[in-house]
Amino acid sequence: MAIAGKDELMQRLIAEIDNCRKCRLWRSAKKSVPGEGDLQAILMLIGEAPGYWEDAEGKPFIGAAGRLLDRILTENRLERKEIYITNIVKHRPPMNRVPRADEVEACTPYLERQIEIVKPRLIVTLGVQPTRYILSKMKIKFKNISEVRGRFYDGELKGIQVKVMPTLHPAAALYNPEYKTTIEKDVEKLRRKLP
Repeated sequence: MAIAGKDELMQRLIAEIDNCRKCRLWRSAKKSVPGEGDLQAILMLIGEAPGYWEDAEGKPFIGAAGRLLDRILTENRLERKEIYITNIVKHRPPMNRVPRADEVEACTPYLERQIEIVKPRLIVTLGVQPTRYILSKMKIKFKNISEVRGRFYDGELKGIQVKVMPTLHPAAALYNPEYKTTIEKDVEKLRRKLP
């Protein structure tokens, strides 16, 4: 797909997300947070949901967790502008609660269309919710994220061959230095898989 075609498809999708009323989340949100980044990216990062700062600015991963993620990426010579970053839900849940099953169900068709447009070769899921959703599409079940984090899973999503690597959400690492080390190790593994 030509870059102009990808850009037009993504702009149409963003307009749909901006006007989405399929679940309750838009009612308390200031802005939608569709995602951003390189539409030709090899790597896509998928988080759970926008937080306070993301909701205020309409951009993913710009709060404290995002700054930590940026630092870890930079340490591994990965540039944010070369990655596509999004979440499984596109509006902030009230009080940053975990997205409910019906909200995830309403919103994930947008995520699937983003995957179809970008066509990443590697996907990193950040936290339990995106990991559960993406791995379920590959028929992989798990009980605890510690079972799957830091491992690569080959599969097909929306007709695209991908490797998926789950890791912890950077927000968890803000409160637990061990989690930060875990994410750092996982991103180091990821870096070795990239061209």
